[in-house]
Amino acid sequence: MREKIKTIQERLEHDPKFQEAVEKIRPEWSFWGIMGVAFFFFVPELVTAIWQEPLIHWAHLHSITEPLAPMRKMYAMLEEMFRDGVSWVNVGLGVLFLVWAAKARKG
Repeated sequence: MREKIKTIQERLEHDPKFQEAVEKIRPEWSFWGIMGVAFFFFVPELVTAIWQEPLIHWAHLHSITEPLAPMRKMYAMLEEMFRDGVSWVNVGLGVLFLVWAAKARKG
């Protein structure tokens, strides 16, 4: 199994299409690149941390008063998501993207 993973990794390292795809998803070290990462990864977690209780209440209210079943289910899932709190995975991914962008700038 390790050998199979190793051969796949070697193939990907030398594949020009894969390298091009990696370059396309790398955030730029510019104002807009940093703001894109911040708005996508950090701002939603900051909003959850600051307004968690009102958001839970709002989602619960809509989950019990919404007339359409699919919308009730969506609000219930939203309520559960806000109850879980800040996603440290999302924050970690944002930090990794910023580090990746900073390393691309230097090298």
